[in-house]
Amino acid sequence: MGFNTEALHKGLVKDESFGATITPVYQVSAFGYKDMETLERVFGGKSSGFAYTRIGNPTVASFESRINALEHGFGAVATASGMAAISHGLMNFLSAGDNIIASAGLYGGTIQLFSIFKQFNISITYTSDFSHENLEKLYKENTKAIFAETIGNPSLTVIDIASIAEFAHKKGIPLVIDNTTATPFLVTPIDLGADIVIHSSSKYINGSADAISGVVIYSGKFKWDFDRFPALKEYKAFSNLSYLVRLRKDFWASMGGCLSPFNAFLNIIGLETLGLRIQKINDNARILAEELNNIEGISVNYPLLKGNSNRELAQRQLKGYGGGILTISTGSREKAFKLINSLKTAIIASNIGDVRTLVIYPATTLFLHNTKEEMNAAGVFDDTVRVSVGIEDIEDLLADFRQAIL
Repeated sequence: MGFNTEALHKGLVKDESFGATITPVYQVSAFGYKDMETLERVFGGKSSGFAYTRIGNPTVASFESRINALEHGFGAVATASGMAAISHGLMNFLSAGDNIIASAGLYGGTIQLFSIFKQFNISITYTSDFSHENLEKLYKENTKAIFAETIGNPSLTVIDIASIAEFAHKKGIPLVIDNTTATPFLVTPIDLGADIVIHSSSKYINGSADAISGVVIYSGKFKWDFDRFPALKEYKAFSNLSYLVRLRKDFWASMGGCLSPFNAFLNIIGLETLGLRIQKINDNARILAEELNNIEGISVNYPLLKGNSNRELAQRQLKGYGGGILTISTGSREKAFKLINSLKTAIIASNIGDVRTLVIYPATTLFLHNTKEEMNAAGVFDDTVRVSVGIEDIEDLLADFRQAIL
């Protein structure tokens, strides 16, 4: 199947009762049974079914099945937000004293989350250099994971997933990839060796900016050493699947970061047009970046631009696309604000992945709680404007940005 066909049909849980073409919204807290024996078996995992929406719901399960199919995973767990997906996905196997090697160009909210990890004695080592030689220098005995974004937000650094996975597996640790900015339309990290894939599905997957949500997808392939990862030891009988079993039955269910059924339904609707939207968004972003980069007085960061250090890898790994985000360096904060405030079509908002073009000044918003060094490492400076490109007609976007800049 091609991607758009898969998005419509793969992982679909059919409604045998009434023939609904997509899973309905099961907006309930609990599920009733005809007798206590049946409910007891469901609670004990001895019978299929749903008991309480915090630990499982048919609409949420349908979304999990469909995004898992697109990401080529073994299983998925949906969460209340992208930040919940990151925290649950990592804390599920980490313990106090562990270390994570992470990309320096991460989204500001993720960096803020990692600062909280330090309170639990989990340290973070940031790097912009993922060469094997540098990773070897950074690696410690307590390093238990490598974490990176497929396309940095908003650094727009493209990482070589296969190369990093090779190093991680040589060291016996999992590679965790946040694939929010790329989506499975551009790349499926599990096929390149990633072990855990995370999405803030509030973004491109949802597409219409009407639901906060996240999801963790597990490859089912990583061979866990239970002495090195004691958090999973209780589940060692499940071997490679211990991560997924603990995540669903223990960590996620107990921490309570469940996704609401209605938001899951909105994500299902978004998934069905994901390929069409991402293709249009990426085409628009490339054209807009190329045109704006020719205007005197500003410079544009976009992976596909000639001379960009990420160009070759983006063309090879992302099917020739460069993502839906670009950043503009205006020369000063004042010029950045003037550009943003002069736009008529683009909306000033903090989201990405909307069907509408969004702009923001990240230094004092998305990176409000980050240090100057963290901001600069993420590609955020005093004159930076981030643009999340939408599906508008490109002629209208070009005209809007030209009048705002000129």
